[in-house]
Amino acid sequence: MRLGCIGDDFTGSSDLANTLTREGMRCVQYVGVPRSPADSGVEAGIVALKSRSVPAGEAVDLSLQALDWLRAQGCTQFLFKYCSTFDSTDAGNIGPVAEALADALDASSVIVCPAFPATGRSVYQGHLFVGDRLLSESGMQNHPLTPMTDPDLRRVLARQSKGSVGHVPFTVVAEGPDAVRARLDAERTKGHRLIVADAIRDDDLRILGRATADLKLITGGSGIALGLPENFRARGELSASTDPWQGQAGRAAALSGSCSQATRAQVAEHARANPALKLDPDAVMAGRTSAEEVADWVLAQEGLPLAYSSADPDEVRTAQERHGGTAVAAAFESLFAEVARRLVTGGITRLITAGGETSGAVVEGLALTELEIGPEIAPGVPAIRAGESLTLALKSGNFGAPDFFARAAAVLDGTS
Repeated sequence: MRLGCIGDDFTGSSDLANTLTREGMRCVQYVGVPRSPADSGVEAGIVALKSRSVPAGEAVDLSLQALDWLRAQGCTQFLFKYCSTFDSTDAGNIGPVAEALADALDASSVIVCPAFPATGRSVYQGHLFVGDRLLSESGMQNHPLTPMTDPDLRRVLARQSKGSVGHVPFTVVAEGPDAVRARLDAERTKGHRLIVADAIRDDDLRILGRATADLKLITGGSGIALGLPENFRARGELSASTDPWQGQAGRAAALSGSCSQATRAQVAEHARANPALKLDPDAVMAGRTSAEEVADWVLAQEGLPLAYSSADPDEVRTAQERHGGTAVAAAFESLFAEVARRLVTGGITRLITAGGETSGAVVEGLALTELEIGPEIAPGVPAIRAGESLTLALKSGNFGAPDFFARAAAVLDGTS
């Protein structure tokens, strides 16, 4: 294993694996820290954690455990993957985890770049944009767990971190890898270890990749991985072969807990022509809606049924005020995990999930350990084989076109 990656949630880890696979690395996504060595053919290992929304100290401990395992597999470079919308709070977790990993690796310069132009995320003048909107005006300011109200990554990261934060502006990135390396050295001399890098195009990310070939630790969204495989390839450290994707026949179903604008549009589009069941938070909290009832409803439908808790910000806010945000989130995660178990037991072979927390709950509920990465369904979302007769699509809330659910089902069975 050459590149060791630590993801702070499952959909983001799949997104990263998708990028590395497209760039020619043999990837495996591990669910949690493995207890046994990796297969010798793995070139990039992604340890997917569920650490985005846990207390910062717990996220640090989990990430350091993952780092220890990846170092034991022989990795020479490490990537800490977080969301391309920098999902976090002033109490963490991106800054504390990045600093802890840098301490463990004795890394003096650490790139911070969540840009992912293919999905509209760009970093300019240290500010994060989603499409043509600042992050704080993109809808992410309403995120129920990690509301992003400040688009300046330097300020956000400084509030989370012990050390100061530097910056590589776009004008430097556009000059190429040598200029980026010189700027990183200059920022380190100023005492900045965490350094936000601008990137608005894939070409910028590839420049950053070449410039950071010798850095021990890189952090960012999956886009920052675009340029990394070529560094290993240039050193003759990659094989040229990848295994072809084998589609999975059988029944499909979708579960959605994401409340992002993109997912709500996808839910609305899908519900126009397919069976769809909206889950009421009051009924779930009161125990009037059970996993058994939801699974039975899904299994009784034809086509591609969808069960969802996705709702607009006002509905989410009302439910949180009535029951508590943490309690509502925990109740739905538990519900979706149990529904997923019942669906797979009931014969579902293609399972599509929307939302990082929902996807994490489903993966944990199914007790999966290793995920094989297949073809891309949408930017940032790969098809995944989770077992001999089970395939998955784990979608981050903000990703995918309005017809995502139907497209995912087609890619999973190999007809698209």
